[in-house]
Amino acid sequence: MKYYVDVNAVRDGDGSRERPFKRINDAAKVALPGDEVLVAPGIYREYVDPVHPGTEDARITYISTEPLGAVITGAEQIKTWKHYKENVWVCRIPNSVFGDYNPYTTLVYGDWYFAEPNKHTGCVYLNDKAMYEATTLEECIKGEVYEYSWVPEDSVYKWYTEQDTQADETIIYANFQGLDPNKENVEFNVRRRCFMPSKTGVGYITVRGFKIDKAATTWAPPAAFQDGMIGPHWSKGWIIEDCEISNSKCAGISLGKYLDPENEHYFTNKHVKSPTQMERDAICRGQYHGWMKEKIGSHIVRRCNIHHCEQGGIIGRMGGVFSIIEDNHIHHINNMMELGGAEVSGIKLHAAIDVIIRRNHIHHCTMGIWCDWEAQGTRITQNLLHDNQRPPYAKNLPGSMMSQDLFVEVSHGPTL
Repeated sequence: MKYYVDVNAVRDGDGSRERPFKRINDAAKVALPGDEVLVAPGIYREYVDPVHPGTEDARITYISTEPLGAVITGAEQIKTWKHYKENVWVCRIPNSVFGDYNPYTTLVYGDWYFAEPNKHTGCVYLNDKAMYEATTLEECIKGEVYEYSWVPEDSVYKWYTEQDTQADETIIYANFQGLDPNKENVEFNVRRRCFMPSKTGVGYITVRGFKIDKAATTWAPPAAFQDGMIGPHWSKGWIIEDCEISNSKCAGISLGKYLDPENEHYFTNKHVKSPTQMERDAICRGQYHGWMKEKIGSHIVRRCNIHHCEQGGIIGRMGGVFSIIEDNHIHHINNMMELGGAEVSGIKLHAAIDVIIRRNHIHHCTMGIWCDWEAQGTRITQNLLHDNQRPPYAKNLPGSMMSQDLFVEVSHGPTL
């Protein structure tokens, strides 16, 4: 069966060609094995939560009918800015907009995060470019160059947030350097993810030809739930192809780990054991959560343009086993240098067991390809990597990692 979606439809319908749904998630609730969801061009400001898995011989396929014409975004527009002073404007957002997850009260932090945890998962975007978060209003007003940025000319565009607890509102100040934000495309991220099942085991999904951007993703280390703007969430057989993935606060695509409340950021939250020991524990605990070839991994990520994400382009621990990552263009990862820790890379995989990484073009990332722990039977071939190093004019952010094209560690291999 084919379901049709068109955000620009006059009114919501039943998913037929004549009366399409207005939201992709309405189709995601009803699509069954073998179905196709055909999405018309437009901006879809929603979280898509697929309910039903496909099967190996009857996938559920989501297709943008115009390549990159359908945009799934975690952001909303703001057109209620008021001038504050100098180049700075201010707006107020009711906290009810965020539901149970407010990116402007949630900090990026966790195991293996080494930089000072003073940046929020929220972000403000000016004409599709992420602005830099200031830690004080005074810093926002000054609008000075951020000395760690790889793109210093962009770093003068600042934003700062605080809470009005009495009014239950999020206040955002932003320095637009002379531009009128009510006449520009200014967005702020609201949703934590764009396209990911809320439950595990929803496998055999194909996502083709979408633009996916601007989600308030959280830090994704190996012994925690691994967020991404899009991902299979601990299932099998996804195909993500011909998509553009950009402007994630942390990770773009996650092939990673499920939520394990008993082991979630355990060192950071409990200060018991070390992060390394928690990784050992997480490997063992994975067996209790169905970590076997019949249920997990065997994904394909191909021909995607992945860029301007601040933790990683593609990340994943254990959930990406037996996968193929090929023909992707991954670039400009962690160039803002607002975040720093051991999980930053163009591709960062733990347990890349029998994974093939081939024919990818990876450049201008803090790290190119990083296979960490259990890179067994991993094949890395025909990739072009260059300029994956900090430029000489940018200072080294305390807590950031070294820059290089390829890093394989804590593995007995073989990695070829």
